[in-house]
Amino acid sequence: MKNVNTKSVIALTTGVLSIFIPIVGLALAIIGLMYSSKSLKEVKASEEKGKEMAVAGKICSIIGLCLQLLLLLLIILSFAAFSSYQQYSFLL
Repeated sequence: MKNVNTKSVIALTTGVLSIFIPIVGLALAIIGLMYSSKSLKEVKASEEKGKEMAVAGKICSIIGLCLQLLLLLLIILSFAAFSSYQQYSFLL
């Protein structure tokens, strides 16, 4: 019986968590991408199970990274809009 690659499990876990946890998910997505890349190389070299989990972790990490960057962009834009509103509020 072949063992499941541990890094594949970590990649999938961090990838899924990166989608659902705000702000911290950015770091989780980067960690998930690193672990999934390492895991895919290890699975290819040593016929362990876990290739599907590594690929799913990579996909979830990419989706999580995109969502987290979008969230960060929205936060920055909202702060910029709010600060400019405060500066010109005396005109209203």
